[in-house]
Amino acid sequence: MYTDPIADYLTRIRNAIQAKHRIVSVPASKVKLGITKVLMDSGYITNFKFVPDPVRKQGEIKIALKYDKVSKTPAIMKIVRVSRPGLRRYTSSANIPRVLNGMGIAVLSTSQGIMTGKKAKELNLGGEILCYVY
Repeated sequence: MYTDPIADYLTRIRNAIQAKHRIVSVPASKVKLGITKVLMDSGYITNFKFVPDPVRKQGEIKIALKYDKVSKTPAIMKIVRVSRPGLRRYTSSANIPRVLNGMGIAVLSTSQGIMTGKKAKELNLGGEILCYVY
């Protein structure tokens, strides 16, 4: 049993990228599915698929990682967990951080769902900063 499932999710993606895997599978949850949708919409992953598991009720998410066709470099250079169970990080809409001077994204959990920092700023929403991706 692990205490931080989001950190485990990010670590699985990080390890798959280092090992140059095309697909990584992670146990599913609503938060992980939301983060995966944000990564897909932002262009950091190619595709994803939710696979229900009849034995376990949670199922799993299969994520197709994105690499450059010529140089084989991954789209995700770094993925960092910000808020954690021991120290939650919240922000208002005015203080949403710019990641890598606008080149990366901050993934936030808001009252309207999980979204990028840019979209949260447009909707004037604050929330918990889950991770940075660049």
